[in-house]
Amino acid sequence: MGTVVWGLIVLALAALIIVAQLGIVTLNGTYVLIGLMIGAGAALVVGGLLSARKRDNEPTTGKS
Repeated sequence: MGTVVWGLIVLALAALIIVAQLGIVTLNGTYVLIGLMIGAGAALVVGGLLSARKRDNEPTTGKS
């Protein structure tokens, strides 16, 4: 899950840089980084919770 999140961060950052270079919007670097880190943290937490939930729902076979 971590690899997917970091890949999405890189894609989002690249898209924001392209948009800024085209002059469509003006970006504040600090706010962009804060937003990306909040999004990445939330995605990692949600991914971890979903993974733990999936693991808890798997039937046990009695084997070690």
